[in-house]
Amino acid sequence: MTFGFAPSSAASLSTSATSVHRVLEPAEWAASGIPLLRNPREVVSGLHARHHPRPATAVVAVLDLDERLRASASFARRSAPADGWMFRNALLAQLRQVIPHDLRRRTPVRTAVLLYCRDGDARWTEEDGAWMWGLRDACTLHGLRCGAYITLTRDGWQVLGEGRGGRRPHAYSAPEPFGTAEAPSPLPRTGGAASEVLRRAAAR
Repeated sequence: MTFGFAPSSAASLSTSATSVHRVLEPAEWAASGIPLLRNPREVVSGLHARHHPRPATAVVAVLDLDERLRASASFARRSAPADGWMFRNALLAQLRQVIPHDLRRRTPVRTAVLLYCRDGDARWTEEDGAWMWGLRDACTLHGLRCGAYITLTRDGWQVLGEGRGGRRPHAYSAPEPFGTAEAPSPLPRTGGAASEVLRRAAAR
């Protein structure tokens, strides 16, 4: 390592070439054995209700074996070129703040998922590939299982590599009150005899 000297043009080219490999293509991601979410809509709705992400916001969450949320954190993406190494460092810093590592375990029992809200459509971008690389590496360094990468765009949400998604929430959805995102809609309150009939039918 050299101190006190500006990097040469050859070193800059080498760094640039290295950063190209810090991106995962969709086929690589799909082939890496990422565990499927049992209920992605519930996970996305819950994280959206908690963090209210807007474009250029990342939400990293840790789930237990039953997909219950154990910890989560959101942060704004820095305005710099997409690079998996930088994203890995940002994710790792957030994970270290919200949950202890599991490096002593032989097999990871908790899973980290990443929800990234961005502009544009739902198609894969190199920025997505850099987030995938960063998530996978951050999970390895924190003793977690690498889970789903989910994008939130104007078109809705999508679990990349799985083909599952939905229209709501989307990148510009109004935030739902916390705790109601996963709750069923209440019956309408109309009063009178009609409401009593509904109440008795529901009781059965």
